[in-house]
Amino acid sequence: MQRDVVVIVGTGGMGMAIARRQGGGRRVLLSDFNETALDAHVATLKAEGFDVSGHPVDVSSTDSVSALVEQATGLGSVTQVVHTAGLSPVQASAEAILHVDLLGVAASLEAFGGVIASGGTGVVIASMAGHMFPPLPADQVTALATTAVADLLNLPTLGGEVRTNPALAYGIAKQANHIRVRAAARTWGARGARINSISPGVIATAMGQEELAGPSGEAMRAMIASSGTGRVGTADDIAAAAAFLLGPDSSFVTGTDLLVDGGVVATIGTQG
Repeated sequence: MQRDVVVIVGTGGMGMAIARRQGGGRRVLLSDFNETALDAHVATLKAEGFDVSGHPVDVSSTDSVSALVEQATGLGSVTQVVHTAGLSPVQASAEAILHVDLLGVAASLEAFGGVIASGGTGVVIASMAGHMFPPLPADQVTALATTAVADLLNLPTLGGEVRTNPALAYGIAKQANHIRVRAAARTWGARGARINSISPGVIATAMGQEELAGPSGEAMRAMIASSGTGRVGTADDIAAAAAFLLGPDSSFVTGTDLLVDGGVVATIGTQG
């Protein structure tokens, strides 16, 4: 019996939580740049009874993303795609963040948008940082939405300090994720599919813990303390949000971003 295929790009805490939540009764294709971690996660899910395989990917390479798409379509009908791969400011340079968090998302949206099954769904993991970054002018938004993947990193918007400041690169990359998802909604919709993004707040994954231990940790803890929930999020919080956006209850939702941050952005936006 041929099963639907769910593709998980990135095997961090959120990727694995979503894989477990969505993988039952489906064929799961895990992908990650770190092949050692990828093999370990595939083995873990196999031991838990999932129908799972792995394929390495460098999302900043369109050829590598195309190879992943070919692998996925060879397994069956691709009905769900979840892109969680990303780097944070404490982990990487501005250049690396732009290549992985911005270019990688754009490449994946385009490549999987050409094969997603009718009725299929996709989710991109962005960040609340995209909501905290100042809104871009309309002409820059249009350029980020419509520029070909191969030319994306040559945009003037992504020059200057953006190329040297990891926090700035991260914020604009995540806002660009929102923009590319909005733009992709039409092309995915032409295939009868939907695409949305989720903007997590501070989540208790390995990446989140690194950020809390980094230079911005004190400010992040203050934001959490003043938020409506007063806590960090869990990978399962994000998996639950993804399950909604990937499932039938959100059949009229596409091209939008779901902010899952415990109320941090709401607090910041309404403080006197």
